[in-house]
Amino acid sequence: MSEHQNRYPVAHYRWDVDKTYIHTDFDTLRSLIQTWLQRAEDKRNIPGAPALLRELLRIEGGSQVTFISGSPQQMRRVLLQKFEMDGIAPDNFILKPNLSNLLKLRLRDVHNQIGYKLHALFSSRILHRSEYLFGDDSEQDGLIYSLYGDLIEGRVGVDELQEFLTIAGLYRADIERIVSAYIAMEPGEGRVERVFIHLDRRSPVARFKAYGRRVVPVYNYFQAAVVLFDMGMLSPAALSNILEEMQRHHYGAIRLANSLQDIVRRGYATRDLALRVSAALRDARDGAGRDFQEAFEAALMALPSTGDAPELPHVLPDYRTLFEAERYRRTPMSISGREWLME
Repeated sequence: MSEHQNRYPVAHYRWDVDKTYIHTDFDTLRSLIQTWLQRAEDKRNIPGAPALLRELLRIEGGSQVTFISGSPQQMRRVLLQKFEMDGIAPDNFILKPNLSNLLKLRLRDVHNQIGYKLHALFSSRILHRSEYLFGDDSEQDGLIYSLYGDLIEGRVGVDELQEFLTIAGLYRADIERIVSAYIAMEPGEGRVERVFIHLDRRSPVARFKAYGRRVVPVYNYFQAAVVLFDMGMLSPAALSNILEEMQRHHYGAIRLANSLQDIVRRGYATRDLALRVSAALRDARDGAGRDFQEAFEAALMALPSTGDAPELPHVLPDYRTLFEAERYRRTPMSISGREWLME
């Protein structure tokens, strides 16, 4: 067994697909139809996502990935072809039964992601396994994943869950199904270590502060890789591989150095970690890339020498208030300049 297999722990990775792994445009009816008609080879990755996931799954002994997507089940074949092209074999792939929901006139289920994703997270959970969740800011992934993390740790009880699901507008049958799944679960058997939210819509990062340190909003997957490197989930060589893939997507030295500086300034990494990342990349790349090293050194010099990073809260989030705030941030689908009603 290699050093990499010995040192880096197994885990369960949960990934959304649209706007998290693949660029997707659902904002107009025309773009939605175009997305449905795309072939696997036409779908564009979020830069760094495949490389990061491949490196995380490289460890033998049990690391697994579950994709949970709001895309309809009819897209399974083309999405699986896309994953195969990227060298990724999902252990579990859950898609939303939207055609069934439409035929049954369950229109709220077509729109609502909370009930669908919570149940999918419960049903695909692996006990005694640390979890790392990846979503985006176009829906309510930060809220859903944070709530799920607090549920499996037992910080949110049955009554609070039932009240929240009712406020969120779920059908009674869906509420009963999710509550039953929660009751059958054993809290404390595993935990959500980090939730990474890809800022596809460039949402203000302050939107996520209420969730504390566990939820990490990132502008790109190099920032996520830095945090995971600090947690011992990636080797220096893996970090270098991710960086190289992002450079092929026009992420130059200055842009990546600024990304490192940004994640430190926002309090999700430390200056010491940034120094370790720079040194690890220098060693992994055998000293290559002078422009890259100079950009990193300049970014590090601009950081304060002492820890002035903002403190992130450690209290239990007020999920009811956060849901009400998230509800009014949704962008309606439009057609010919008019709103295409999704509710």
